[in-house]
Amino acid sequence: MENQIAAFQKPIGIFDSGIGGLTVAHQIARLLPSEDLIYFGDTAHLPYGDKSTAAIQAYSVKICNVLLSQNVKAILIACNSASAAAFDLVKEYVASKAMVFNVIDPVVDYVLEKYPGKTIGLIGTKQTVNSNIFKRKIDAAQRSIELKSLATPLLAPMIEEGFFNNKISHEVIEAYLGNPELHGIEALILGCTHYPLIAKQIENYYRGSVEVIDSSELVAAHVEKELSKNHLLNLEHPVSRTFYVSDYTVSFENATQIFFQNKVNLRHYPLWE
Repeated sequence: MENQIAAFQKPIGIFDSGIGGLTVAHQIARLLPSEDLIYFGDTAHLPYGDKSTAAIQAYSVKICNVLLSQNVKAILIACNSASAAAFDLVKEYVASKAMVFNVIDPVVDYVLEKYPGKTIGLIGTKQTVNSNIFKRKIDAAQRSIELKSLATPLLAPMIEEGFFNNKISHEVIEAYLGNPELHGIEALILGCTHYPLIAKQIENYYRGSVEVIDSSELVAAHVEKELSKNHLLNLEHPVSRTFYVSDYTVSFENATQIFFQNKVNLRHYPLWE
């Protein structure tokens, strides 16, 4: 049966530690409405931001095995922590079986083009910020961009628990954004795919004085461009959305319904028995 499926008809695999990657999956679905999507939320191990590099790499390889078993044509690491810790390993591991994307490079490309000589900020998990991956990539381009980074470890678990767009999230966001480390920036990178869910509150804090850079749209556009370049865009296939979780959570099910507008079928797939 597999040989009868054209390469462009194969699904796109997407994974994250939880609901954050749904922001990217939603943009992929909006921009590429004919693509089949298989999403894996590693809810048993969230958040990735406080895990070791070795642990994240182990989770990522396990998830890639699941996605490859579903005959995907591409794998998108829809998590900044996993993109920072495991992208090179995943790309080597997957090899020629599928294209591999991360959520960092499209954002870096955007910043390099739009903000040469400027000062920009980055908020993200401890794993993402401490990896210095954004700074290394930006500095390597020699565009005289100063990057001010701040780890915001409370935000992802807060969002996973459903605390966004309310008083609690407002106070936590203001406490972080008021940190002197972020003073004087002209743009702010949302360095975690959970953060678009609180993007409006962040924009309200800055009142238009700082561009809030949401990676989900940039990543979706990059995936479309690369699939098109490799003749892998699907323009005709009936659409299916499949969601796997390593541990069932009500918040994940609720989030998928919010993003995809209808009840979804969650499939439980524990990574370790």
